[in-house]
Amino acid sequence: MKLKILGTAAAVLVLCTGAAPKPKSDLPPPANFLFWTPAQQAIGYRSIEKIFPTRVVKRGPAVSALPRGTKPFDVSYKFRGKMWNTAAVMQANSMSGLLIIKNGHIVLERYGLGRKPADRWTSFSVAKSITSSLFGAAIQMGYIKSVDDPMMRYMPELKGTAYDGVTIRDLITMRSGVKWNENYSDPKSDVNQFGIQTGKNPVESYMMKLPRAHKPGTTFSYNTGETDLAGILVARATHMHLADFLSKAVWSKIGAEEDAVWMLDQGGNELGGCCISMTLRDYGRFGLMFLNNGKANGQQIIPADWVAQSTRKQTKGFSKFDYGYFWWIHPDGTYEAIGIFGQSIVIDPKDNLVIVANSALPQADATKYYEVHDAYVAAVEKALR
Repeated sequence: MKLKILGTAAAVLVLCTGAAPKPKSDLPPPANFLFWTPAQQAIGYRSIEKIFPTRVVKRGPAVSALPRGTKPFDVSYKFRGKMWNTAAVMQANSMSGLLIIKNGHIVLERYGLGRKPADRWTSFSVAKSITSSLFGAAIQMGYIKSVDDPMMRYMPELKGTAYDGVTIRDLITMRSGVKWNENYSDPKSDVNQFGIQTGKNPVESYMMKLPRAHKPGTTFSYNTGETDLAGILVARATHMHLADFLSKAVWSKIGAEEDAVWMLDQGGNELGGCCISMTLRDYGRFGLMFLNNGKANGQQIIPADWVAQSTRKQTKGFSKFDYGYFWWIHPDGTYEAIGIFGQSIVIDPKDNLVIVANSALPQADATKYYEVHDAYVAAVEKALR
């Protein structure tokens, strides 16, 4: 397993059991979200708002242009003893969309699985990196003073819990020190238990009961529940639904071509760690904003310092990866937002490159698919230098 990023999506199975739209007969059932067949994935991943409760992230009045390169682009390279190109990668990784933007120009845009350019596709844990950007926006707009603020400043109900004394920085670098079990195969683990809670604020209620295991800020521990808790904190600080704040701070300014939609838990809170649906090109526009140090359409949307801090090593993550503020950092300085079933935004500052992949992999988190993805990214980077 390349990264343990299953938890938030697993929790969706039960956290999103509120007033969901009644699925049409040709849509997959919400109860089997992680176990949809390939045919169900191809339909369901682009139809989330028809299956689960969501809130709209409204776009702005103008769509920003994404100019296209003048020459067709593809790559040919050897991997696993045979020659590969874009078509082979899309087939191997069951891709619904692949977008490559170099120097601000689209050099490749392809679709599969019956998806069209206007169709949205769910993000899974790519949403974590988008939630991270909202902290930067909230600081810039004065809703949050600093990442060194204690969480309790915005969520006073945490007083006396294991989050008493935890800062925002601790939270968004997965170093809260709160005891958490992310073992997906253990039915009694936290990642499996927090998702079956009920009530008005099911995530927060569960997290407030957890004990402390380490001093805050000292130990990296991947904690799915805390990514949703981070979203709740932003909503409390801004006094807005998270989707509305994303629209105000980012989506209405980057020139998104379509509204996005954000999946809700049964308490009506957006899942800060999962499941924003958007078009392929809008994934690209979000990536371009980060590549351009937080700027889009001549505006400084996210502070440049926030982009720099978010996308550099804040702590050691899994395997060869470091971890920023809900971003995975590669050894060469490339950074990536990653979601299960093959969702990613790769941002390569040194090559001025953004690569977006949307997929419907048959397994949520398997090394062989990551290897195909990484080999393709490396080939693209080399070809476009």
